[in-house]
Amino acid sequence: MNHARENPDAAVASTFVPQASTFSDELSRNHRPPGHDVRRAELDIIAPALQRLDLWIEGQDFRGWDPHDALNSPLLRRLSFQNRIAGIFWLQVFKRSPFNLRPLFRVPKGYNPKGMGLFLGSYTRKFRMARDPKDLARIEFLSSWLLRNVTPGYHGACWGYNFDWPNRAFSAPTGTPTIVNTAFIGRSFLDAHLALDHSVASAPVWPPPHTASEAAPSRLAVARSACDFVLQDLNTFRPAEDELCFSYTPLDQRLVHNASMMGASLLASVFCQTAEERLAEAALAAARFTARRQREDGSWPYGEATNDRWVDNFHTGFVLVALKHVAASLHTDEFQEHLLRGYYFWKERMFLRDGAPKYYVEKTYPIDIHSVAQAILTFLEFRDLDPDAVTWAFRVARWGIENLQDPNGYFHYQIHRGYRIRIPYIRWAQAWMQRALTELEYVANDTDEW
Repeated sequence: MNHARENPDAAVASTFVPQASTFSDELSRNHRPPGHDVRRAELDIIAPALQRLDLWIEGQDFRGWDPHDALNSPLLRRLSFQNRIAGIFWLQVFKRSPFNLRPLFRVPKGYNPKGMGLFLGSYTRKFRMARDPKDLARIEFLSSWLLRNVTPGYHGACWGYNFDWPNRAFSAPTGTPTIVNTAFIGRSFLDAHLALDHSVASAPVWPPPHTASEAAPSRLAVARSACDFVLQDLNTFRPAEDELCFSYTPLDQRLVHNASMMGASLLASVFCQTAEERLAEAALAAARFTARRQREDGSWPYGEATNDRWVDNFHTGFVLVALKHVAASLHTDEFQEHLLRGYYFWKERMFLRDGAPKYYVEKTYPIDIHSVAQAILTFLEFRDLDPDAVTWAFRVARWGIENLQDPNGYFHYQIHRGYRIRIPYIRWAQAWMQRALTELEYVANDTDEW
């Protein structure tokens, strides 16, 4: 089946003008895309693995545990005394244990907003490929759940986690909205709008209705509303007139590159639909903040604080994908060199030859399923610039399936030196791998991509 490649960030006339790019020339040198036989052999591995995963996820009704949900235990919530350090201790015990302590401590399975947003993106892509009414029904279920679970009290639609989240910088109570969750969910609503909505009101309408008789807001309206949360509710750091960095939540002042860039990516993508210059201007300023703090070797630290200076695999992937989205949406080649150096650094230093993703440049373990999923998505995002990228996406996917997929269909969390954690986390592992494998299957079935 031939599915023409879609561009969700179609250009809108603006002051942001496309410019010539020689980006793909260097990446393309000495590379050739895989042939039809290679593609078919890879699909014979990917498609059954994805089908097993889909069945497992649907069998769980999209509910599950999370690496960070320890404080959903009534007992541990009391034992932590609402102390951030005590909360971090229990979270790390549960996160690092090869044994699932959650049933013993009565941690319930739950719906995770970010996981639900990732599922929405996956089933939107599935529906675009196969037009299966069952996938459409799942899109409606996931969209409705997300609309019912917007965190109230902010300028726009926003989402947090379904657990208290103490971390090294601050403590976020259940539901505290984050830029990461809101950006992913907003992008999924935008993707669903592009796939399903054939007519849109001239101005997106928000908030959602208060009565069942009122019409639900358009999917574009939800994505646009999420931009209001990013622009009006988060703290912003402006070291220069043309730079800004968004905070992780309304509660903190952290300067985290991947988080701020995800917000920028949402703003830029919605700009392509609404042509609002202020969205593009904020996205461009956030991209400049991160691009200008790239290290000489092409890497980015997790954040700018002294205790946030590490470099890891999947957060680097987040930055690369988001920066590329902003550049494409705003039709600028300002970040061409940053993308080129960042992609080369990530591709050459974050993987073993067999496709296994390292966690850090200098340290392989733990091999994390999140790194597998984001690697697939990052390679696919760069396939127009690097003809070898799809081969690498298949290589990483095959490694993940052979080494981390359970016979029951779900994916294990981590492989450590000498042991592994098999706990089936719904957001961290299953939602991300479904999103990655669904996108890979789409690309593999699109003959125009080869």
